[in-house]
Amino acid sequence: MAGPAHVNGIKISTNAAQYFVESYYAALNVQRNTISSFYMASAEMPGGKPLPSISFNGNQIPNAEAMQTMFEQQMPQSHYEVQCYDCHVINLNYVAEGTQGWPARTGKNMTILVAVSGYVKYGNTKEVKPRGFSESFVLVPNPAVAASKQRLKNVKEWLIQTQNFRIVV
Repeated sequence: MAGPAHVNGIKISTNAAQYFVESYYAALNVQRNTISSFYMASAEMPGGKPLPSISFNGNQIPNAEAMQTMFEQQMPQSHYEVQCYDCHVINLNYVAEGTQGWPARTGKNMTILVAVSGYVKYGNTKEVKPRGFSESFVLVPNPAVAASKQRLKNVKEWLIQTQNFRIVV
């Protein structure tokens, strides 16, 4: 039987995934100037690997700003239609700046895997056919929210640490 922290983690991760999927794909469709706000601040893992780690159809994107620039300046208008998503708690004891000392039941110190699939159309003509896509994310708590004792308006609670997008053939 799952303990209270695990059950609470499932509830928190499910709510976080739903909000994330709804808001992230809306941004890709019509609010591209907000894309970088979905990512954690640039950092480096102990081995030197940069974070966030972003892979778009096999191409490594160096940072959140480059991802936003790619969508704003290089990509045609898009329409993402999510068909399904799933989420799983990866780590109930994630320790990052601003999350130390929080009990697991708060949900402010866990990581979440979100897997998404659906269809995307790049372009605005009827001739453009939708293509399948698959995308996975690792979400981490936003340190600004984790450190706050109160709910912050217009601040994302979960940020992208790792992202892998693929067009399905």
